[in-house]
Amino acid sequence: MSGHSKWANIKNRKGAQDKKRSETFTKTAKNILTAIRMGGGNTNVESNSHLKVAIEKARESNMPKDNIERLLTNFEERKVNLADYVFEGYGPFGVPVVVEVQSDNKNRILSEIKFIFKDHEGNLGESGSVMFQFEKIGEIELKELPEEKEMELIDGGAEEFEEKTVLVKPETFSGLLEVVKKMGLEVERAEIVLRATNPVVLTEEQQLNKIMDLIETLEDNEEVTKVSAGFDYVEKI
Repeated sequence: MSGHSKWANIKNRKGAQDKKRSETFTKTAKNILTAIRMGGGNTNVESNSHLKVAIEKARESNMPKDNIERLLTNFEERKVNLADYVFEGYGPFGVPVVVEVQSDNKNRILSEIKFIFKDHEGNLGESGSVMFQFEKIGEIELKELPEEKEMELIDGGAEEFEEKTVLVKPETFSGLLEVVKKMGLEVERAEIVLRATNPVVLTEEQQLNKIMDLIETLEDNEEVTKVSAGFDYVEKI
């Protein structure tokens, strides 16, 4: 959707968190791979703090040690051939979607992404067909955002506030993140995301379910690193 930070609430509303053991392991594995990428492809737990946290969470979900080690080994074997790709298309109801992937086989992942779009009433487009509808923006989601701290954050580069999320221009993202840490505010999430400049407005829960099914299926692919979709959901009263 246009505001990435809102996705968690929508997923909870839809009941997207499946508790089945196998699916929990799939999501946990994806979290580990994401942590490796966030650490620059580093599979060393001692020097990649993102990976250390992801593995701790994997153990909490009772993922077997062998599964974790296999993930790390497979990534090490493949990483020399990994490359980043961006695919653009439209989901149901004309919602623009950008899919960022990291793969060692462009043709294979292109085929997989194309099939997912088609299977969810969407279609993959050419490069540049969707990206112009998005802009990059930094999001820093805080555990708590005291109102008295807002002016200090604005002085540090904050552009806007959405509940507990601070919005900032990409070029001042790193500087503001340092300010936030010096202020002693606890960061839940910090990343530069794509936001739609003119999101498609959905008003029916059935519409929401269809686009979220597409997003979740894309995110379940282990080579997909990020999905950005340009929509807002406005519930009818």
